[in-house]
Amino acid sequence: MSADQVRVSRVPSKPVRKEPDGSLSIDLWLRRDGAFEADAALRLTPAEAETLHAQLCYALDDTTADLITPAANLPDCRKEILTTRRRT
Repeated sequence: MSADQVRVSRVPSKPVRKEPDGSLSIDLWLRRDGAFEADAALRLTPAEAETLHAQLCYALDDTTADLITPAANLPDCRKEILTTRRRT
């Protein structure tokens, strides 16, 4: 017997939003074996969101980010990395 495959993805049409209590909310879709299962929201405190932001910036520090988004359109956390990164 194989285990159910659960996938989580962002709802592409919904932006991250700030809740009245100050937390940040990201809408998600949950699918099991390819079929829609439920909606969910990932809620992060500002500190958790900042940590995730920093981790994503480090994880994106590769050449694929250059191909996806022009350097002029990158958030500030990425612009410095691109100008100081050594190209080979």
